[in-house]
Amino acid sequence: MPSDRTSAGDPVRTLALLWRDPSATPRRGPARGLSVDAVVDAAVTLADGEGLAAVTMRRVAQALEVVPMTLYTYVPGKAELLDLMLDATYARMERADSTGEPWRKRLAAIARENRALFEAHPWAAAVSTLRPSLGPGSIAKYEHELAALDGLGLSDTEMDDCLTHLLSFVQANARAAIDANETRAADGLSDQQWWDRAGPLLARLLDPDAFPLAVRVGSAAGAARGSAHDPGHAFRFGLARVLDGLAALIEPARAVDTGERPPGPDPTPDSAPSPAP
Repeated sequence: MPSDRTSAGDPVRTLALLWRDPSATPRRGPARGLSVDAVVDAAVTLADGEGLAAVTMRRVAQALEVVPMTLYTYVPGKAELLDLMLDATYARMERADSTGEPWRKRLAAIARENRALFEAHPWAAAVSTLRPSLGPGSIAKYEHELAALDGLGLSDTEMDDCLTHLLSFVQANARAAIDANETRAADGLSDQQWWDRAGPLLARLLDPDAFPLAVRVGSAAGAARGSAHDPGHAFRFGLARVLDGLAALIEPARAVDTGERPPGPDPTPDSAPSPAP
């Protein structure tokens, strides 16, 4: 479970900082040589290079060559800083214009954009956003992503549900990919090297007659993908299945909205109108 979450700080102060409201800036005191943006950029750079655990007020201050207490005149603490960091990465995301494309292509583009975000900023995948930060970057991201579901005949709550389902899949896949990278970095072995060492012993210990499905399917999957888990394959396969699932809701809604016949089997003889005598 993620240990870091958005909106863990004071909501009034955080929102004022996110939207750069003048009320968040002290009107008295010494001249300010930094800016909130400079503090956020330093924290993001630190998190990208060393992970979120490395982001402390002391380390950020060192990166900016100021004493730690200086930062507190810009950001109250790490909770508020995390909201600012995530909102900044949202604001800088690549956003493709998929206007006019079929809905599956639009949602696939949203999924790829979020996957690219987590590849560029792995720490972001570990942050719980169940209580969103509501900054301008977050709101712009939400607006952009909802546009991919607009005009499909869905209710407002269904649009939000579909987007949440899609993004939850992408974040889970990103976490698995990060785990795989960290595992390889920790022991210095590729998946194939690990299997080359573990496989011969497993072959001697494992009775294929006792576990026929595990042996057959596991061998086939490993041979096809070169490892027990391939995050890239899991993303492509999972995204297709997520879109297939959403189609069960979206296609009938589109049919009703456009007046088209909803997808499905032809009427059965019992339900078909009787021929005229």
